[in-house]
Amino acid sequence: MRTVGVEEELLLVDPETGEPRAMSAAVLARAEREDAGQDVFEKELHEQMVEFATHPESSMERLLAEIARCRKEAAGHAEEIGCTVAALATSPLPVSPAVGVNERYRWMEKQYGIATREQLVMGCHVHVSVESDEEGVAVLDRLRPWLAVLTALSANSPFWQGKDSGYASYRSRVWQRWPSAGPTELFESPERYHRRVADMVSTGAILDEGMIYFDARLSERYPTVEVRVSDVALHAETAGLIATLTRALVETAAREWREGREPVDPGVSLLRLSAWQAARSGLTGELLHPETMRRMPAEAVVRSLLDHVADALADHGDVDRAREGCERLLRDGNGAMVQRALLERTESLRDVVTECVRHTQA
Repeated sequence: MRTVGVEEELLLVDPETGEPRAMSAAVLARAEREDAGQDVFEKELHEQMVEFATHPESSMERLLAEIARCRKEAAGHAEEIGCTVAALATSPLPVSPAVGVNERYRWMEKQYGIATREQLVMGCHVHVSVESDEEGVAVLDRLRPWLAVLTALSANSPFWQGKDSGYASYRSRVWQRWPSAGPTELFESPERYHRRVADMVSTGAILDEGMIYFDARLSERYPTVEVRVSDVALHAETAGLIATLTRALVETAAREWREGREPVDPGVSLLRLSAWQAARSGLTGELLHPETMRRMPAEAVVRSLLDHVADALADHGDVDRAREGCERLLRDGNGAMVQRALLERTESLRDVVTECVRHTQA
């Protein structure tokens, strides 16, 4: 059974005002003292955020427990130094992001200017194990049309600099400002994939292979496919759902490859439109159906995703988990819908943040 690992980026905020706090260095220093050698928490581009990575798990129950544990530990370390964590993909309140001081981040700030300074966005990256680069590239080629549905399900960034952005996932729109971000063409072979990556690095527009920000890529550190389209989810159980669906998509794509089925290729231009539509409406309107690239109600597209990966979910014992998780989001709303409902009720973005701090560990 394929293993799955999750990386989540969390926003550091003042527990009373909800304003972002540039305290990642202190949080990480405390984590290192308390959990020496664990390597769970990592520094990120901005000082107002912190990242954790779970261990790879084959059991979704264990993975969900890992996500919940890491969120709780991150909150504990933050609270000891006077802040806390919120699983928000953008800050609802106005913020002046502080870029980290290391050499890599300073290079990025010089190279990309305001695009770097405005990249205070928190995502969720899911790693799914693959047997080889050949299998991994075959998977990348075949899961592309379905990735926008994951963005819609996880959407958790409706506010930007104190205003409603008009998007369910504004994080994904900000992320597209990186020159290497977004959907990709078909690669067809590991050789073509690695040649494209090498060509991109050789331009000098990006620093190294670590700055290949494709929607889904081969990990440079692990034998995995890394899917990078999701907002950090407000609730841990939604992060678990995204991981469950991502593993099923990878397994389904790998089976299609082994069966000799060619990948569907709507083209990068339509994939970009599909990603934009998912970011714009999330689960509240229409999405582009991955098989037709025509508008359909979000609920119908989500059910099509479940049908597409049904065999893989069944073989992993994840059918009920996936269906119940999707039904819950369609009924109760994703993070963007929860945030907007909180603002309507409280009329305060500060209250939205402080409420979301509670949801983060719920």
